[in-house]
Amino acid sequence: MEIAEVTSVPIEIPLEEPVSFSNRTLTYRDHAITYVRTTDGRNGVGYTLGYEAAELIADAVESVLAPMLVGEDPRDTERLWHEMYEGTIQVGRTGILLRAISTVDIALWDVKARAADQPLYKLLGGYADAVPSYASGGYYRDEKGHEGLRAEVRRYVDEGHDVVKMKVGRRSIDEEVDRVAAVRDEIGEERTLLLDANGAWSNATEATRVCRAFEPYDPYFVEEPVMIDKVATMAQVNDAISYPVATGELEGTRHNFARLRDQGAATILQPDATVCGGITEWLRIAHHAAAYDVPIAPHYNWNLHAPLVGAIENGCWVEYFYRDMDVVVFDDVVESPLRPDAGTIRLSDEPGHGVELDDDAVDSFRE
Repeated sequence: MEIAEVTSVPIEIPLEEPVSFSNRTLTYRDHAITYVRTTDGRNGVGYTLGYEAAELIADAVESVLAPMLVGEDPRDTERLWHEMYEGTIQVGRTGILLRAISTVDIALWDVKARAADQPLYKLLGGYADAVPSYASGGYYRDEKGHEGLRAEVRRYVDEGHDVVKMKVGRRSIDEEVDRVAAVRDEIGEERTLLLDANGAWSNATEATRVCRAFEPYDPYFVEEPVMIDKVATMAQVNDAISYPVATGELEGTRHNFARLRDQGAATILQPDATVCGGITEWLRIAHHAAAYDVPIAPHYNWNLHAPLVGAIENGCWVEYFYRDMDVVVFDDVVESPLRPDAGTIRLSDEPGHGVELDDDAVDSFRE
């Protein structure tokens, strides 16, 4: 079996109306989608969020990575990962090139699992055939007040979720405390509340002050209280508040995650396989974390992360967004997207990672 072709395309899916988190407003979601095709007719697919750079990521796949891969055995995921990473280290290591590597590596694992006639989570170890999820939301919209926020999280509870995440950090402390109080009141004391600040606060003093104001509402964790590169600052916040810091959605390889853990910057790690270097690197991160009993709660991409969490012992939750909330929209190009039932996602037994794309839908959103 050899790789015959590696191609990548950017897509852009518009949102019905703008949506914001602490430091950014979105009007669309773009992704780079990578296809690996083999000489014996097998196909694999990988993808990543573009954050307005999907075209650059797709170009990097085709111009930089594809020439390294054609003619190689797609099952040699460890060797090919190192060749892609080390072959681009002078201009890569993170960012666009690491996202490009991620898409290729995910597609290679898809081919590998299909060739083995195994669902990915079984091929990787098969720890669980169903995984817990949380409902992610609480974004900012101009017309959405407390009642709109309450209605949103009430819907998540009605769907059977016992864990809910909301955005914080865009407004004043008093306004944010009121928002958090409203959500806690709506979901009740017995359910778990997660907070996500997307790096909203500029220093440890500011972040600690705000996060302490949330303590009466019993958050389980706060995600990215400061920008992810501020590791020492994040460690100060993690040490200063009564609940854990979680981070990792924008982080790179295992070396970066080891630094987060070793410096006490995060108690819960959130690697995204579409960002950190693909499934190969995601597994390294998760297994290293397991040595220290650090939970893994990956960012976004539930269709892909559900089988990965189902393959490890220290998986915590899978993040899930309801499509009709018009925040995360990749399911528009997925043929049979996974969906939680009472907060639990059951894993597919189909060979591969299970993310089958609708080719017509992909074509309709191509940039």
